[in-house]
Amino acid sequence: MRILSIESSATTASIAILDDDVLRAEYTINYKKTHSQTLLPMIDEIFKMTETEKDSIDVVAVSEGPGSFTGLRIGIATAKGIALALGKKTVGVPTLEALASNYYGTELKICPIMDARREHVYNAVYHYEKAANGHYNLIVDKEQRLILIDDLLDELEADGSSVLILGDASGLIRDKFEKRQADKAKEIELIYAPAAMNSLKASSLALRAQALIDEGKLMDSSDLKPDYLRPSQAERERANASL
Repeated sequence: MRILSIESSATTASIAILDDDVLRAEYTINYKKTHSQTLLPMIDEIFKMTETEKDSIDVVAVSEGPGSFTGLRIGIATAKGIALALGKKTVGVPTLEALASNYYGTELKICPIMDARREHVYNAVYHYEKAANGHYNLIVDKEQRLILIDDLLDELEADGSSVLILGDASGLIRDKFEKRQADKAKEIELIYAPAAMNSLKASSLALRAQALIDEGKLMDSSDLKPDYLRPSQAERERANASL
């Protein structure tokens, strides 16, 4: 199966083509351009460089959220347009599941976090279990959620396990955690992912998409929709105005 994957839920824009277990190409950029400027040229370039015919794509995978409201809308609109034009199915991948897939098969508990502003982060907690076929299944310990940084740290400290932290809010977690631990006798270990493994990647998204496809979660492009985890600012302001 050939998957075109599109990641645009944060500042990083990333495109990949995955043929079964072979990563044919990945194009990732983290710079001061909007996804509306980068995604289509990146997709066009990756097709040209790999001499891939667009019709040979079987599935279009895209990050469905949480993340940047604008980034998610652009990514999903792009995925919908390509899938509709080619007559292909799509799969929406939860952003934090894709981020956790950077560490496929690790024995550590995985805690991906994305900055949601105002002392909040988007977070989930996962671990991997080895299946009878030798592959690893991603197990959800905590579903994707919006949570205060201090509440998340309370959970991690209460659990007491070593945890792998990754995502664009790692620095926020590190700073607060170190201040809290300075006053505590009991220490827990938070392991921080290096830069090369800390950002969202289309290849990891495609890997997670494969598992979701095996679970029967293919969908028509018309059914794709973002999962913001919270109302947009405009919706919040409208709700406040009606009070």
